[in-house]
Amino acid sequence: MNKKTTTIPRPKNTKPLTAAQVSRFRKKVYDHFAQAGRVLPWRKRPTPYRVLVSEIMLQQTQVERVVEKYREFLAAFPDFSSLAKAPLPRLLRIWSGLGYNRRALALKALAQKIVDEHQGRLPSKLELLLTLPGIGPYTAGAVCAFAFNKLAVFMDTNIRRVYIREFFHDCEKIHDEELVPLVQRTLDARNPRKWYNALMDYGAALKKEQGNPNQKSAHYTRQSPFENSNRQVRGTILKALVTESSLSPAQIKKKTGMDAERIKKNLLLLEKEGFIKKKGRSFVLE
Repeated sequence: MNKKTTTIPRPKNTKPLTAAQVSRFRKKVYDHFAQAGRVLPWRKRPTPYRVLVSEIMLQQTQVERVVEKYREFLAAFPDFSSLAKAPLPRLLRIWSGLGYNRRALALKALAQKIVDEHQGRLPSKLELLLTLPGIGPYTAGAVCAFAFNKLAVFMDTNIRRVYIREFFHDCEKIHDEELVPLVQRTLDARNPRKWYNALMDYGAALKKEQGNPNQKSAHYTRQSPFENSNRQVRGTILKALVTESSLSPAQIKKKTGMDAERIKKNLLLLEKEGFIKKKGRSFVLE
């Protein structure tokens, strides 16, 4: 006998929010921000460069880890020009610890394009931001709001968490298409920068509570384990090459203790991604 499946209904408040509902929601978010807003270095002086660097660093990396590296990165590369000229070994050495090293390459390529095509100034228009390497819809929207205080509608895990908790708490498999109209309706047009900072902090606080609202999202996925992954192998290889000018696969195996076949496979991937190049029997950073 087949069990009858139960369809969880969509929330009753899918109708447009009233002005009073929007006002109450904003007050709740802003009250939390006033009491528990985070003090983050990129918020103190939100120039376009500082905001962009922080947003790229924050992709798939915890805020606490980014704070540690952010100041060191800005001290080494204070503007687009210095970042565009950065030698890859130095860039990777400073980036080390943040993971997802391709972001460092994308950030350097982005800086070069801004220097070459935009006179060293980050565009403020969403359409132009989306043409730059490493910038997707979320990052473009975040830069518009945080760097230029311009209206933009975008979604990340913290924002998603807030709207699911507040408006879809009795639902499952919630799509972003259902959340975006609410983000747009509740956006504080007078100060998008402050509003999104408040939303982010409220969402970060909700994550610490028991039960993550984002598990109800249709887009929710668990991050694959880092330990013993190919990502860890590539990171270990790059770390070894940062400290040495040139290493052969055998030397990398001796230095890291990793499996020879996995080293060979990931060396090919790193070469394809533009991190390293082969020089004789050894590999060097590109």
